[in-house]
Amino acid sequence: MLGAIGLDEKQESAYRALVALGAAEVSDLAHRLALPETVTERALRRLEQHGLAAQSSARTGRWVAAPPGVALGALLTQQRHELEQAELAAALLAEEYRAEAAEPAVHDLVEVVTGASAVAHRFVQLQLGATEEVCALVTGNPVLITGADNDAEEKAARRGVAYRAVIEREVLSAPGGVTELAAALGRDEQVRVVDRVPTKLVVADRTLAMVPLTGRGADPAALVVHGSGLLDSLMGLFEAVWREALPLRLGLGAVGGSFEEVSSGPDATDLEILSLLLAGMTDARVAKQLDLGLRTVQRRVKGLMELTGVTTRLQLGWHAYAKGWVARDLRE
Repeated sequence: MLGAIGLDEKQESAYRALVALGAAEVSDLAHRLALPETVTERALRRLEQHGLAAQSSARTGRWVAAPPGVALGALLTQQRHELEQAELAAALLAEEYRAEAAEPAVHDLVEVVTGASAVAHRFVQLQLGATEEVCALVTGNPVLITGADNDAEEKAARRGVAYRAVIEREVLSAPGGVTELAAALGRDEQVRVVDRVPTKLVVADRTLAMVPLTGRGADPAALVVHGSGLLDSLMGLFEAVWREALPLRLGLGAVGGSFEEVSSGPDATDLEILSLLLAGMTDARVAKQLDLGLRTVQRRVKGLMELTGVTTRLQLGWHAYAKGWVARDLRE
């Protein structure tokens, strides 16, 4: 929690313990923290540098805690000031960059990133730098760009960045695939499904895109595309795939969460089954993914058909769209 002001876990634990005790010998504090005395003393020295602890003038070897309200308040004020300075520097650099890039040379519109670590790092940067929307095409074998379980994705979503992703149907059958997708949907991300996406692709704020350059088995490399006709084409590719894909709903009710369960309508499990079936999964695969019996799935599908008064599953799919149970999102 105090990492933002430069304390590691041991130093924070030492300070918390010292605050609780008021004052303590190194040996007593080390015993309380279950740490070697040398490690504890180093932590106290670090706290002393931050103004959070001091050696007692009345008793040698005894350490006392500085009042948190005063000491931490001063550190936080300093951090805010440094952050403001960093923001100002970033704004000036951005302005300088924009001035230089007013008429960018062709070779500045793309950059090649090579190596697994560099590609992964650039992908994280792309998401953390997004302010409005991230669009992605996700394959069934995302070697480096995993998408749903990426920490950067969760942080961006918490900041209000919208996510739209089109996944290959194979992702639904991957271990933990449905669980990860349910978590993404729970963050209000929009997910659609197709049989096959043409390529892996990530676009941030329609100003920066990332696509792979190498195939399976080769040294990972990616192309980062800046604002240009090529970027417009990649965004057009995403939108075309998005329009043809089927929306995925996993126990979230109707679009926007407006569906209310009633005794005469489908429940959350019915909607999960229906969504997975519309995504192309068989009854057996749906049963396995949702940990249900095959007969349970078939019984529920039959019940939905009776509820809607249809005789075929194709009719059931159209009826589900008409009722808004799995309505296509028209915000293209």
